[in-house]
Amino acid sequence: MTCERIDHEFGFELRVCRWVERRWPPEGGRRVPVVVSRQLGTRDRRWDTIVLEVDSEGLERRSRFGRERLDSDLLFVVRNAPAEWSYYRDVLPDPGYPWRYVRESIHEADERGILDTRKRSNRIEIRRRFEYPDWLSRVIAIENKPDLDASAARALSDQLERDVAMALADEVWVATRATGERVEPALLEDLPVEVGILVFSEGEASVRWHPRRLPPEKPGTRITERPSGGDHDRSAARFEYVSSKWKADKRLAIAERAYERGWRSYVDTMRPDCRQFEGRIDSGALVPHCAAKCHEPTAVECSGSCPEFSPEPPAWRTKGWPIEGGPGKGIRRVLDRRRERARSRATGATRGSRR
Repeated sequence: MTCERIDHEFGFELRVCRWVERRWPPEGGRRVPVVVSRQLGTRDRRWDTIVLEVDSEGLERRSRFGRERLDSDLLFVVRNAPAEWSYYRDVLPDPGYPWRYVRESIHEADERGILDTRKRSNRIEIRRRFEYPDWLSRVIAIENKPDLDASAARALSDQLERDVAMALADEVWVATRATGERVEPALLEDLPVEVGILVFSEGEASVRWHPRRLPPEKPGTRITERPSGGDHDRSAARFEYVSSKWKADKRLAIAERAYERGWRSYVDTMRPDCRQFEGRIDSGALVPHCAAKCHEPTAVECSGSCPEFSPEPPAWRTKGWPIEGGPGKGIRRVLDRRRERARSRATGATRGSRR
């Protein structure tokens, strides 16, 4: 049976992530070590693809803190922990929230083996086990729109203007699919001039518009309300300023989540334990495929409520069939190994380029 090709943003997104992992930066030149993730951002804004340009030696030192992310509370503790034993309230800055939450983070850090703690005279003393490194160089945000028609561009333009005003990322890009036109439609749409444009064809991308570097080290502007744009609308936009410290803390929190998840974690929200679930290589990426529907499923489509869902037989998941469980576990292992190799390549990229 010949399967139909259904193009959607999810599949396009996976191919963009794989291309970034192999080819970044898009202008060519010296290979930049990167960590790539999907669907991350702030409470108010989530980007399709996140690219972290990292310092390889710093990333290697970051690995001493484990594969799990450090949330903002843990970062507060490990980044401010002293080199010598000290009472935690004497050395940690005022958190701005009750100290009992700090104590919870201290105990969690101790359990994870990333902080030394002891009790003296009924007081908790702490000492850093590792110095938290400065491993994050730049944050790149990519919006994926394979079919960027006029209506999609209008909706996307508002989001991109907010990204540019906030300047949480160093660069913002739009990735779209090539149409074969002499001038790509994306170049004719009313997108902010600060935003770069990547056009994909046959698994490879070309730069059609270079982005401007945004100032994440400076305060940003959060647009909270905009006029509707009607002929009789004379209302003004509402906005608020965001401090550079808030931006620095948020960038690091996003980077920690990206470090933990990577972009291959899509199997965590899909059902690889279904006998219809397959993994296929396309454009260098291992993408999901549904044998029952004969196309690539989306994350929403591939769920336990799918009428085609059929659990793997128990015999597939037991007695080591064929090797340590069924195909679903095998796909998870493959993606986990690839995620680990991506981390390892990022830590060794700079050293390798110096040879």
